Amino acid sequence: MLSSPQIACPELPAIETTADLIAVIHAFRAAPVCKLQQAWRTEPEPGFAPATVRVGWRDNTLLLLAELEDADVFTFARHNNERLWELGDTLEIFLRAADQPAYSEFHVAPNNLRLQLGFTSADHSEQARRNGSFASLIVHDITFNSRTWVLPKINCWYAFVEIPVASVSHAPDCLTGLKCQFSFCRYDYTRGCPVPVISSTSAHSRPDFHCREEWGTLRFQPRKTNYETANLVNVASQPG
Repeated sequence: MLSSPQIACPELPAIETTADLIAVIHAFRAAPVCKLQQAWRTEPEPGFAPATVRVGWRDNTLLLLAELEDADVFTFARHNNERLWELGDTLEIFLRAADQPAYSEFHVAPNNLRLQLGFTSADHSEQARRNGSFASLIVHDITFNSRTWVLPKINCWYAFVEIPVASVSHAPDCLTGLKCQFSFCRYDYTRGCPVPVISSTSAHSRPDFHCREEWGTLRFQPRKTNYETANLVNVASQPG
């Protein structure tokens, strides 16, 4: 039986704001990887495409690098805070600090448009989805950053996401040692198909991304010593 991932999230080497995709990939070389799946099915549905998310942290910020195979990368979204998951390919990130009921949902589209939603509790989530009260959930002052790369020649797109701990936890200066529930999910659309193929890192018994009981767990490891950090930089700089 599939299980949701339990991840020890390490400190990563610094990533320059102007870094290209190859440099970003190298910075994540030593980071643990989560594979997206369709745990609610006995086997993946036709059209399922693999995707992975690597995770780490730096300077009180959660860092994610998603690699998503995709034969038709597209979105009809044109502005932040649109319903991205209804408009085309979308990466979704769910995070909840273990010591609080509230959780956040972050979306990134291939053209780097973003959406952030906030839920005060599981009951709030259920009520909002039942009533369709999407507008009340939007965090208009988006608190996370992202960059995307679309590579149509190899049927793939990447998303590099930076989420400050203050976007998730009430203890904004204490990421090390923090324990979070998480789930990384995907809507993979293909033009001409009426519904997307969805997947998640969580071992969901049914396709409900908001089922927190089935999310994985992130534990942020302590800051590395100078010697350990130097070795991690060396690993990240190796070719291949």
